[in-house]
Amino acid sequence: GFMEWSNATNPDILSIQEVRGEVEQIPAEIREIPGYHAFWNPAERKGYSGTGILTKIEPLEVNYGFGEPEFDKEGRVLQLVFDTWVFNGIYFPNGSASEDRLDYKLRFYDAFLEDSLEWQRRGKNVITVGDYNTCHHEIDIARPRENSRVSGFLPIERAWMDKYVESGFIDTFRALHPDVAHRYTWWSNRGGARPNNVGWRIDYCFVNQALMENVQAAEIHDQIMGSDHCPISIDINI
Repeated sequence: GFMEWSNATNPDILSIQEVRGEVEQIPAEIREIPGYHAFWNPAERKGYSGTGILTKIEPLEVNYGFGEPEFDKEGRVLQLVFDTWVFNGIYFPNGSASEDRLDYKLRFYDAFLEDSLEWQRRGKNVITVGDYNTCHHEIDIARPRENSRVSGFLPIERAWMDKYVESGFIDTFRALHPDVAHRYTWWSNRGGARPNNVGWRIDYCFVNQALMENVQAAEIHDQIMGSDHCPISIDINI
């Protein structure tokens, strides 16, 4: 499972999305790992959303959102500020429930991008990991045609991903594995999706262009079970 994988890989920073609990509800073996500083950002609504980061490197500053109450109340953002770089662990909204939630998702995307660009204007590199809740290209989804009108693969969501990339942020996995297909990070719990690998690649690690040359590896660990998502990782010299 996830903790066995985490213990074996021993990451410097471990980012968790969709925690869905108050801090005291998080199992102690995750909440307090020796050698890590732990930060948690639960949503105001009980049992919903929420993010966590465990880091061996102590940050200079921790931000629990973008400073916009409409977004920050859902506990979707943990931002660690270091000397020359910023690390975002983000659980981006899902837009499938309603038109209002799709609008919320797109406005969240824009607030996030503006925040990332502002950090760059201040001279910081930016690493963002998390569940973006959108497949960018057809290679990132098992059944593109059937899902072209489903949130997570809508043209308007994919257009925002285009804008994000055009703003100078790089999908580390795709940069290092440009033609690799059938690699996904999320599978529906219904209809045998996981055994049949009918998946979506919606979990990413993006870095700004200046950092990409420092990225040694970017991997999807789809053999790790225990969730409808699987872990992803990057190795980066920073």
